[in-house]
Amino acid sequence: MGANANDNLNLLCLGPKRKVKCYNGYFIIEYIFHTEKYGQGRKTYNNGVCVKGLTSNEFKVDYYGKLEEVIELQYHSE
Repeated sequence: MGANANDNLNLLCLGPKRKVKCYNGYFIIEYIFHTEKYGQGRKTYNNGVCVKGLTSNEFKVDYYGKLEEVIELQYHSE
């Protein structure tokens, strides 16, 4: 590990900054997701999410849910 990698790891160990940003939606590639609260009363919106994962026994599992809030964390940097 180089000195730069150690510096970055030390900064990561400090955890995220206390100030966060909150959003009512998230845009990724060609998909748009909105929080359930933001979409209430609209004709169409997408708040359903699915995350593919593995259990501790290596079984494939899909986790489904609704987007309740979008929080952006910022970490310390040089």
